[in-house]
Amino acid sequence: MKMCVWKTGKTCKRAGLFLMMMIAAALAKAQTASGDAGINEANRQVRSYFSAGTDLMYAIGAVVGLIGAVKVYQKWNSGDQDTSKVAAAWFGSCIFLVVVTTIIKSFFGI
Repeated sequence: MKMCVWKTGKTCKRAGLFLMMMIAAALAKAQTASGDAGINEANRQVRSYFSAGTDLMYAIGAVVGLIGAVKVYQKWNSGDQDTSKVAAAWFGSCIFLVVVTTIIKSFFGI
């Protein structure tokens, strides 16, 4: 037995289901708050850690540079032929680390 019939002959079950889904969607939207406060808080926190992060990157660059200098010195003393290639690779990696850190720091205006 049908509860109600429209002119097309379909029952009101579909309309009731649709109405329930619309109410659920409206309630879900009403419960979500604006994300601006969360985004601004995340931005503030990332900016507060960024200075310490760049200092850490500079320190890592210094350690990598010292390790590279020791490695190049050992190769040079042992008479290896590829000393200049290893020196260029270590020097380039240290310069890259420092330059990328500086560029990112200036890019974000910190």
